[in-house]
Formats: sequence, structure tokens, C-alpha cells
Amino acid sequence: MDRARLFVSFPEALVDRPMLYEIVRRYDVIPNIRRANVEAHAGWVILELSGPQERIDAAVAYLTGLGCAVNRMEGDVLEG
Repeated sequence: MDRARLFVSFPEALVDRPMLYEIVRRYDVIPNIRRANVEAHAGWVILELSGPQERIDAAVAYLTGLGCAVNRMEGDVLEG
């Protein structure tokens, strides 16, 4: 099983959308939310996705297509 650490930011139009639920259902990936901040006008989440690499890549492409900015992260986001 592969794993990707991601920083996902999203605009106001997506604040109420259940995006993580959608990628779990569509791509059968396992999310692990490490940190998040969601406000009325925007939000971000640091998340780990686990699953086959092609499903992770498809989930990232889906989020990008919705209008999210997705950046891959390295290292443990809870350290330091």
C-alpha cells in the first residue's frame, strides 16, 4: 500500500462540499487527517492518503479538478 502526504487548500465555494467522502467513495483510498483549518471563506487540510498509487493519483487529480490546490509534502507533519 502506498501513501502520500498532501497539503490541500480550497476556496469558499468548496467549504461545504464533502470532498474527502467523495474521494473515499470514488477511489477507495484511506484518508488520515493530520491537521485542518476550515473557515467560511476558505480552508486547508494536511492529509495522508493510503492505497494503490494509481488511486491516490486519481484522487489528487479529482481534487485538483474541483479547484483545490494540492501539494505533496515530505516528512512527518506533526514533528517539530
